[in-house]
This record gives sequence, C-alpha cells and structure tokens, in this order.
Amino acid sequence: MAEARTRRIEAQIHRVLSEVIAREVKDPRVGNVTITGVSLAPDMGVARVFFTPFAARHPSEEVRVGLTHAGGFLRGEVGRRLGLRHAPRLEFLVDDTADRAARLTGLIDRAVTGDRASHAAGDLAADSPDADES
Repeated sequence: MAEARTRRIEAQIHRVLSEVIAREVKDPRVGNVTITGVSLAPDMGVARVFFTPFAARHPSEEVRVGLTHAGGFLRGEVGRRLGLRHAPRLEFLVDDTADRAARLTGLIDRAVTGDRASHAAGDLAADSPDADES
C-alpha cells in the first residue's frame, strides 16, 4: 500500500517538475531539460530527480548546478501544487542511460562487424586453391 502511494507521489513530482522547469525556471544554465525519473526515499525526505539536458548549450554538470540553484523554488512549488505538508528535498542527477546505451550499441556493432569480417576471411581462405594442398 505504501509503495503504491510512493509511486503515485513520484509520478506527481515528475509531472510538476517537468511543467515548472519548462515554464518558470529562468536560469539560463538550465535550458531545455527532460525529467526522466523521480525516486523518492522511503521516508519521503529526499527525492532524486534524474534529468537529461535536451539540446543543451551548457554541459550537464552546469545544468545540474542551475537546477540545484533553483531547488528551493522547485521544492516550494512541488509542496504547494501537491498539497504536501513536507516537500522532499530535491537532488538532481544526470541520467546518462541514453549515453551508456549508445556506447554499448557501438561496441556490439563493432563486434558484429569484426565477426563478419573474420568469417568472410575464413570463407575466402577455404575457397582458395592453396587450401586443397594442405
């Protein structure tokens, strides 16, 4: 029961932060940010907010600093809009899942290409006339 409530509050925090960051945060370091997830601590004292800078003009760390700087305002808005007596402290973390997935995909593609090349070289060696003399 408590887990369902936590998930519901996480979803609501996600929705509120996405809206407020897009429309009301004026910090130029933040720019376009996609909130990818919210993880609420069991005691609901801290919410980890995962984000990805979208077409960012600033490095991810600078965007994180901008969000942290706006954290007090964002926390107040979350509490006010959700009617929470105690709004959780917000921790902003860069979500690098997409970057890691792209890196893994590149590694897999290179391995497959190398495997195909070695197979092709093996097939050519088997077809050569010198292969029959061995």
